[in-house]
Amino acid sequence: MRNRLKVLRAERNWSQQDLAERLGVSRQSVNAIETGKYDPSLPLAFRIARLFEAPIEAIFEAE
Repeated sequence: MRNRLKVLRAERNWSQQDLAERLGVSRQSVNAIETGKYDPSLPLAFRIARLFEAPIEAIFEAE
């Protein structure tokens, strides 16, 4: 699954640690999602979408 998480995070000048704290996950989890090594759970995907005020489909895309 591809995602725009790194771009959205960079637009806000957030570090991976900043985003992790806002989502309640580890920095390693954010890194794994950004690099495509881990697909977030549905509840986490919804938290990400709410945080960025965007639909899930605007952040995550099936390959």
